[in-house]
Amino acid sequence: MGRAGRSRREFLRVAAQLASVLPFAAYPGCGGSSGASSTPTPTPLALTDDEFLDAVERAAFLYFWEQAGAATGLVKDRALAAGSDSRTLSSVAATGFGLAALCIADQRGYMDSATVKARVLATLNTLLNQPGENGFFYHFVDMNTGLRSGTSEVSSIDTAILMCGVLTCRQHFQDAQVQSLANTLYSRVNWQWMLNGGMTLSQGWTPEGGFLGARWDTYSELLMLYLLAIGSTTYPIPPSSWNQIARPTLTYQGLTYITNLNAPLFIHQFSHAWFDFRNRQDAFVNYFSNSVTATQAHKLFCLSLASQFADYQQNLWGISASDTQNNGYQAWGGPPSMGPIDGSVVPSAAAGSVPFLPADCLAGMRNIQSQYPRAWQRYGYVGAFNPLTGWYDPDAVGIQTGITMLMAENQRTGFVWNTFMTSPEAQAAMAAVGFH
Repeated sequence: MGRAGRSRREFLRVAAQLASVLPFAAYPGCGGSSGASSTPTPTPLALTDDEFLDAVERAAFLYFWEQAGAATGLVKDRALAAGSDSRTLSSVAATGFGLAALCIADQRGYMDSATVKARVLATLNTLLNQPGENGFFYHFVDMNTGLRSGTSEVSSIDTAILMCGVLTCRQHFQDAQVQSLANTLYSRVNWQWMLNGGMTLSQGWTPEGGFLGARWDTYSELLMLYLLAIGSTTYPIPPSSWNQIARPTLTYQGLTYITNLNAPLFIHQFSHAWFDFRNRQDAFVNYFSNSVTATQAHKLFCLSLASQFADYQQNLWGISASDTQNNGYQAWGGPPSMGPIDGSVVPSAAAGSVPFLPADCLAGMRNIQSQYPRAWQRYGYVGAFNPLTGWYDPDAVGIQTGITMLMAENQRTGFVWNTFMTSPEAQAAMAAVGFH
């Protein structure tokens, strides 16, 4: 091996050592925890796509390790992107992503396997004794006590995200206790109850008002919800419920795809973090290809705004549900245009779609990391930022960090897909609704 090869190997060795302590600064050009630099850090050696995504994953994993209760394993809904966050609000969805993140970390050796498994067991034991209703979990709870936060609803979709994480642990860890706890948690979810007498699932329930009026009846992130419910061996809903979901189509700049006209880009990402829809379809569509088209359309939509917001460009695009500078947390994006679009960029829009459009998404991710160092902090990307105003979200958001980490790993190895899809329930549900 020549001098250049030895230098690169030494660089990667040192980078790996740094990453075990400071994943956000593991590689040159990845910024720092303060995010204060106004100029990009020069990168002496260009990273391959795999090395870059590894840096992304290491930073994201640090969120799920540091911003979870050490005793409970419950993951914060959000935390300061620079670390040292004192809030205690946890979300069941962030915890679901966190469980899958622990499996990735164990697979990649980011941390000692026994330590990772201990956190998984702590989380599953907490969930086993956490208040809820008919096996469903409250959307928001206190990280340390597991108790319901305010008037938070028992959420069907967030429980589904949690169960995806739970089943990933069951399939990954060859451990009788992990598998027993996971089986108990999944088997006690009464999906039939959440139908509330209908053919589509309710969006939730509260002890004060009963079932919410809204139902999961139009295409969105709901694919995983229905497949988990149909695949249940204890409280399954009928496979015919799958056909009750409305699947409206949109044509944008010559691209036609199934979507929800009032929902952000993440609806085309979340179910795909676990369920592998590649090379298979039901009676309606190949959902993976559908998400490819949705991502292409979304990028074109962002570029169409360039005359109004000059920052949107070939390698800087993406608007999904996120914090905003002046309007709180918004479900925004397009097409069609929705929400108070102001030139902000949401990194998880491209990062969560990287398996669908790898070259375009990676170019955007790399551009954000190198040219906007304040957008890359301790846990990787901040929730959102606005290059036109100089605003940077002070927070990293759990579900955005989660979809970024899981999709990065799926793009690299397909590990989450390959692990989760060994679940017999997932296989049975996809067969029952006609995937081939």
